[in-house]
Amino acid sequence: MIQIDDAGSGSLVGGTVIGIIRTETLDFYYDIIPVEFFKTPEFEEKKYKDYCIKIIEEGLNELKVSKDEEIEICQGYIFDKARNYLKEKGYKVLSVKISEPLQSIIEETFIDYAIGLGIPLDYLQYTKYPFHFHRLLKWVLADFKKRSEICKTGWSSYKKYSSIKTEHYIDYLYNSNFRCLKCGDIIDAPCKVSVIKFVTNNEYFIYLHENCYSSQ
Repeated sequence: MIQIDDAGSGSLVGGTVIGIIRTETLDFYYDIIPVEFFKTPEFEEKKYKDYCIKIIEEGLNELKVSKDEEIEICQGYIFDKARNYLKEKGYKVLSVKISEPLQSIIEETFIDYAIGLGIPLDYLQYTKYPFHFHRLLKWVLADFKKRSEICKTGWSSYKKYSSIKTEHYIDYLYNSNFRCLKCGDIIDAPCKVSVIKFVTNNEYFIYLHENCYSSQ
């Protein structure tokens, strides 16, 4: 049996991984819908759905999937066109909630991809999967000019919060269990730190080395 799923479609940062696996052999194929497809105007035109079909086509060819094999495909919106496409091509398609073995494999694939974008692993673990929007927004606002380029800027939530009012001040940090969200290094407390505060659904505080804020 073949399973098809996505990871990262709910993450503010990065594109979206599309993965395909043959459950009997664990042969795995994946590719990424680039983040550009989640920006204006491509996002509004839903071109990411066409790119999703492109990845699936390539994956089915790579894995040599026959039309006698059953295909389980995720129920998510990103596969709306792909489900119809596969049925029209004569594949046996079931729209289901994807479980193992693909679920864990594709989530780990997206985490590796997100680390490659610069998000520290321990911060990804803190945001929890699927990545928490407001906590990822903290990471983006810590270096907004650079990191906004890898955000899904077509999202209404991004448009709502990307220009949110922030407050900056200097504070003294006694606890060393913090990482500078700009450079990524641990903050060696006790020391002075730069703090960026913003409010969405809660108050959020971004801790930076004092010199990291001044270099923005």
